[in-house]
Amino acid sequence: MNRLTLPIAANHPTGAGHFPGNPIIPGALLLAEVLARIGQAERLQLVPGRIKAAKFLHPVRPGDTVEIEYERSPQGAIEFQCAVAGTRVLTGGIVAGR
Repeated sequence: MNRLTLPIAANHPTGAGHFPGNPIIPGALLLAEVLARIGQAERLQLVPGRIKAAKFLHPVRPGDTVEIEYERSPQGAIEFQCAVAGTRVLTGGIVAGR
């Protein structure tokens, strides 16, 4: 299992409008950031259109640190799960290529 972290800035610009008084990071943005972080680590260009699954389980807020765990199969599929302070927030999988 590979591990990465994704710190979300406390002053993240989406916090002001999504949602005022109760800011959360939009799911599409979170997913894109997670895939970018995994792609950097694996030296891959991960294309969102090749996502097999994504399930958002709990809100992520500005100031949180997302802990990413992922595994890559010999066939190139990547399965990932993300947590904040031990609470699972996102799971999914993507078909990767070089």
